[in-house]
Amino acid sequence: MEAYTGFATVYDRYMDNVPYDTWATNIKTLFEKYNMPMEIVCDLGCGTGQMTRRLKAMGYDMIGIDVSYDMLMEAQTSEDSDGILYLCQDMREFELYGTVGAVVSLCDSINYLRDTDELLQVCKLVNNYLDPKGLFIFDVKTEHYYRELGCKTIAENRDEGSFIWENEYDPETGDNSYYLTIYEENEDGTFDRYEEEHLQHAFTQEEIIDAIKSSGLELLEVCDVNTMGEPSSDSDRLYFVAREITK
Repeated sequence: MEAYTGFATVYDRYMDNVPYDTWATNIKTLFEKYNMPMEIVCDLGCGTGQMTRRLKAMGYDMIGIDVSYDMLMEAQTSEDSDGILYLCQDMREFELYGTVGAVVSLCDSINYLRDTDELLQVCKLVNNYLDPKGLFIFDVKTEHYYRELGCKTIAENRDEGSFIWENEYDPETGDNSYYLTIYEENEDGTFDRYEEEHLQHAFTQEEIIDAIKSSGLELLEVCDVNTMGEPSSDSDRLYFVAREITK
């Protein structure tokens, strides 16, 4: 089952608890902390463009890249997407027309990479397309997050439909699979059913830091997304901030 196909049309409806505004403010804070000018920003794994549009509203020229055509179609139909260049590409082999001031990859897009080789590959590509001293900022769900999630089933009923989320985490491999079943009610009372399987991976901090440094980037900071402070053993999501230093 291919991810983010039928689910794309209802993604934002069921993800309405995600603190996009806070996360966008966090990114702007990190940009300002490391003197990122108002230049072009590339959003890797932009999905429906929730973060892309918020950063555009803050004054940045935005490029959104996602492997899912369906998610990009949802992004492009948003009324506040004017001026954003959306590209349907795989982050593991993305191409830009030139360099950019910053690359961001948010909402656990990096966790969809399957192993450290793919992580290193993405970091090298990012380094190639960054302006001198450009920034790479991304978040990841941590091992702690996936361990706490474990093997659970989450279900929710809403007026317009319902979903079932079955989760399986393997602590030995770091792989996390979840299976989505979504029922959307039609006007005639019938239901459309969507099924998707997603695979994410829990990288260790050491693996991520090694990929950043091995790609030629300089690691500037690792911080907890919720506190913007030092990571702890129970941090669910982390920011990694790196800078281009080779040009």
